[in-house]
Order: sequence, then C-alpha cells, then structure tokens
Amino acid sequence: MTSDPAGSVSPGEFRTALGRFGSGITIMSTLQGGVAHAMTANAFTSVSLDPPLVLVCVDKGVRMHDAVLDCGFWAVSVLADGHQAIAERFAKSGRDLHSQFEGIPTAPGPKTGCLLLEGALSWIECRTWATYDGGDHTIVVGEVLSLGTGEIADPAALIYYAGQYRELRGK
Repeated sequence: MTSDPAGSVSPGEFRTALGRFGSGITIMSTLQGGVAHAMTANAFTSVSLDPPLVLVCVDKGVRMHDAVLDCGFWAVSVLADGHQAIAERFAKSGRDLHSQFEGIPTAPGPKTGCLLLEGALSWIECRTWATYDGGDHTIVVGEVLSLGTGEIADPAALIYYAGQYRELRGK
C-alpha cells in the first residue's frame, strides 16, 4: 500500500481504487427547453429519510450539467440486468439530443415530466434541494417527490465493478 501525506493521488490510482467499490447504474433525466436530456450515473445514493433526499454527481463538462441545474427537476431510473446497452448509450458524450431515446420505452414522470425508463427496477423523481461544488463535478441533492418500483418477478440489478458491467441477483 502506498500513501502520500501531501495528498497527491493520480487519476489512474483513484479510478483503480474506487473501481473496487461496486455501484448500481442509473439513468438520470431532466428537461431543458422541452428537450429531454439524460446521462448514465453510478455516483448516486440516498442521503436522508426525513426529508427523503438523494444525490447524484454530474460532470461540469457535459451538457447535462447545465440542463439539470436550469430545470431544477430530474428523475432517476435504476437499471436492471438487461439494460447494459442503455447504460452504454447514455454514457457516451455527443449523442443527438432529439434521437437519444429512440427505441427505448419511456414514460414521463407523474410529478416532473422527466423521462423514466420502462422496465427499470425502480424510479425516483426529484426537485433540486441543494448543489455543492465537487471538484470537476457538481453534487446535486434532490428532494424526492415521487417514486416507485418496477414489477419484475425476479429482479436482477445492473452494477458496475472493476471497470465492467455485471449482474447482481437477489438470491
């Protein structure tokens, strides 16, 4: 194990070490000027039960960043094991905004209108509660407005571990 008391850590070392922490995969969506924006996010977690809060980290260098901050509302769909292609699609920068959801079944969220993926394990709609600087990302904390779970008989989650998508079954 190596350590540097000055706190100097290379991006590669950081990515390798944190890659050993398995995380769920989500699609975050928002609306800007009537156009749906979306991104794959694995930096997503619950924050508080009372009030119900979650957070997601958004790269300051992507168009989703301004869209979610401008809108103030957003939604998260938790991906199931069969959604790897969707996760990969929304992880790529530079997608055409108007066709990015083509072929993907979605529905507008009941409170925000932000798109939710049909067949997701669960979904959450939020209003931005607070934002914090997080280096090259903005930490966006959301107050949960509505949520639900998918009706999948034997749900398996899509997770990301050690640089690869993997499946996690409950049993």
